[in-house]
Amino acid sequence: MPIASTTRLNVEFSPPVVRIALHNPPLNVIDVPMMREMQQALTEIETRSDIAVIVFEGDARAFSAGVDIKAHLPEQVHEMLTGFHLVIRAIVSLHKVTIAAVRGVCLGGGAELAAVCDMVYTARDASWGFPEIKLGCYPPVAAVALPALIGQKRATEMILTGRQISGDEAVAIGLANRSIRDEELDDLVRETLAELYELSPAALAHAKKAIYAWDAIHFDKGLARA
Repeated sequence: MPIASTTRLNVEFSPPVVRIALHNPPLNVIDVPMMREMQQALTEIETRSDIAVIVFEGDARAFSAGVDIKAHLPEQVHEMLTGFHLVIRAIVSLHKVTIAAVRGVCLGGGAELAAVCDMVYTARDASWGFPEIKLGCYPPVAAVALPALIGQKRATEMILTGRQISGDEAVAIGLANRSIRDEELDDLVRETLAELYELSPAALAHAKKAIYAWDAIHFDKGLARA
């Protein structure tokens, strides 16, 4: 069955690829309705044998400016954390290869979503960061995943200061794979997809599971504690 129409995502199937575009103008903020739609989409995609790769993207202005600030209020924070962490856990455990294509702002929960993808390609002038500390809170997913990706000291600096970095710096510290001019980003993603098309989806799934075998255990327990 196809995914039901959504209000926060544009989901485009083109087997063996599906593109999930975050769509909540103006900056693709991740609110609770988007989390529910993402859970639904990922659940269906995981069951489809004709899909091997998922590309996450935003638009020219933003991959995502992060999780809705209003959802951090006491009456919503439990539902928000539960919903968002279900999305993150689903992405981490997927048997599909995941690629994030990042333009514009990529902050907070948006940066966490991109960071847990298998491969990340970013525009050079994209703006990455975890500004939660400036709002009196912290990013649990980044607190667990970031040290493994970029090292403890760099992760600590980014989380404790909320400093933003460019796409070029995101690549330099290991948060993204490659940076490129904005207008060339789509071509870079297409080149990678062309390489993946030539490979066995089953082999890709097994290789991904092997790569993350230890980290997945660490991540699951660490996120619950964070």
